[in-house]
Amino acid sequence: MTDISPLPLKLSPDVAAATADGRPLVALESTIITHGMPWPDNLETARHVEEAVRAAGAVPATIAIMDGDIRIGLADADLERLAKAKNVMKLSRADLPFALATGRAGSTTVAATMICAHLAGISVFATGGVGGVHRGAEQSFDISADLEELAQTPVTVISAGAKALLDLPKTLEVLETKGVPVVAYGADRFPAFWSRDSGLAAPLRADTPGEIADLMAMKRRLGLPGGVLVGNPVPEGDEIPADEMEVHIDKALADAGREGVAGKAVTPFVLDRIYRLTDGRSLKTNIALVLNNSRLGAQVAKALAAR
Repeated sequence: MTDISPLPLKLSPDVAAATADGRPLVALESTIITHGMPWPDNLETARHVEEAVRAAGAVPATIAIMDGDIRIGLADADLERLAKAKNVMKLSRADLPFALATGRAGSTTVAATMICAHLAGISVFATGGVGGVHRGAEQSFDISADLEELAQTPVTVISAGAKALLDLPKTLEVLETKGVPVVAYGADRFPAFWSRDSGLAAPLRADTPGEIADLMAMKRRLGLPGGVLVGNPVPEGDEIPADEMEVHIDKALADAGREGVAGKAVTPFVLDRIYRLTDGRSLKTNIALVLNNSRLGAQVAKALAAR
């Protein structure tokens, strides 16, 4: 591994070589491996996502905290080790330094992945869905750190929109207030993770990876802080209609409230409940959308490198 001092940052040989050569890189998160999917689907999906990035012409950089280091790019043995690991911390901005200082293993959420990708000089990050304003936030004040990160860290996040279990209108309102460009890819409607249409108009639209790269470049030229959020609708054949998903989401959130689940534990709890309520269909859709986002991420990274 290549040691970059004084930061506890270690690049895999593939990532280090791509960085040196100026080849396109796509950051990938690790929370989906440790908290988003059961074994062995988590490992298989991680491998397939990396393969999708490579097939589209970019180099994947899966990010995680292991052995006291920020790992930018994981060997297959490390992917498997992470996929099997227990008691892995789910890291955002607040607890990233703690995990590094104490040597705890940690998977990176959207916010933490953005921070680590930026430290490594990576501008494009593909994920499943971003966090946002939780339903009932006017009482709980539960708002994901992902939104604040998008406002300050210059990384473009390719997603299938915000997770549908959130309050999507309030999430878009906060993003607008914080000056984050929200772009739907090839669509006029903002996607809702498992579903192609949230029922909400997309603030902006882009139809090619080059248009997204042009937006990123112009934002940088203007000296504006923060990133760009791209909502890439799940492929039509893989979606679960929004009205069907809403029934499952309401049931899962009610179960979470009844069992006293709060904070970072809400999302993995609700995702697991929805998996059971849909007889596994939600997981298949989740895998499809992550692969779809990874391919688009590679295309955007290539367009950016070509500039």
